Amino acid sequence: MENAAPLSLGERAVRRNAFILAGAQALVGGAAPVVISIGGLAGAWLLLEDKSMATLPVTGFNLGIAIGALPAAALMRAVGRRLGFVSGALVTSTGGLVATLALFGGSFWLFALALMLVGVGGSFTQQYRFAATDGASRLYQPRAIGIVLAGGILAAVIGPQTVRLTDGLFLPVDFAGAFVGVIILGILGAGVLTFLRIPDGPEETHPDDAMPARPLSEIVAQPRFLVALLCGVGTYGVMSFVMTGAPLAIVGCGLTKDVAVLGIQWHVLAMFGPSFFTGRLIARFGKQVIVATGLLLLAVSGGIFMSGLAVWNFWVGLALLGLGWNFGFIGATAMVAETYRPSEKNKTQGLHDFLLFSTVAFASFMSGRTFVAAGWETMNVVIFPIVALCLVALVVQSRFAPRTQPQG
Repeated sequence: MENAAPLSLGERAVRRNAFILAGAQALVGGAAPVVISIGGLAGAWLLLEDKSMATLPVTGFNLGIAIGALPAAALMRAVGRRLGFVSGALVTSTGGLVATLALFGGSFWLFALALMLVGVGGSFTQQYRFAATDGASRLYQPRAIGIVLAGGILAAVIGPQTVRLTDGLFLPVDFAGAFVGVIILGILGAGVLTFLRIPDGPEETHPDDAMPARPLSEIVAQPRFLVALLCGVGTYGVMSFVMTGAPLAIVGCGLTKDVAVLGIQWHVLAMFGPSFFTGRLIARFGKQVIVATGLLLLAVSGGIFMSGLAVWNFWVGLALLGLGWNFGFIGATAMVAETYRPSEKNKTQGLHDFLLFSTVAFASFMSGRTFVAAGWETMNVVIFPIVALCLVALVVQSRFAPRTQPQG
């Protein structure tokens, strides 16, 4: 067997940065599972009477990601990736500090604002996988992204374990220890990010780079774009709606907070773990098939949730919910990427993400209200018509539209 060719100086720098970003992803990215697993529970604890607003702080987190996306990109263009990412990690820590103060002060609305700050910090974390490709050849880019995704898997463990290890630390102020943990995770992540050095290198060009950009209305009017957007928003919205309400349902039916936290851990692991091979599955079976598989997994998770209230129902259901999200959302994102030219990338992705995270925020807000008003079973009934609508749109688009959309 021949030895692999040694990495060039630039490739070594790219690989080093990828491991640094993976470490930061594991630490700063661990704040998201903390918010997801106990944000709604802490909201319910702060609300004395009307629990229907309990998931509003989680909505604030999702809004923070959406609101922070453009400012985060602008800041990094102005001061560079390293300083921008360090700033984002410190915003996450600041959100953890404000959340801790809100819990000690018993302020629900300050707590919601704090989780929005954590979400703004999370908008920087969303950029780690893109930064890993800076200066990398097209051949090496998937490997760099894979390294960063490994950090996301670690975050799925670090976040919930932070909640478990700090549980009861500041009683009778419940949940405060977990957000002290968020402060520490953000500071540690900022320290790791100070070692980041983005190499300068020539960017590879694409033949379509010089082609003029079409109006956004023309891009959005493409059937393939509309179906991909519907499937992406539907997949993410369903996942957010059910995931946000799951901890409330777990505790509400008499199981422990620890069961809820571990359930979210399995869920987040299932969200990110398959990313290492989802791309290969898409290449082999096609984007529509993988999206359809993801949608069907969401429906199966709903059936498992509705079949009982045992620990296994919640854990297996949450894991399948995460896996369905992975297949559905990554496949839909790949479909969207076929509908625009390189010159149209920024505005198309911006509109897509605005619509996406606006829906996710609304879904997380409605989760708590639906759970209080109609219960856990009704929440899961909602999955089926959305999945059916997306599947019908996929079938119609694949049968009556060209297999590929022209880029020129």
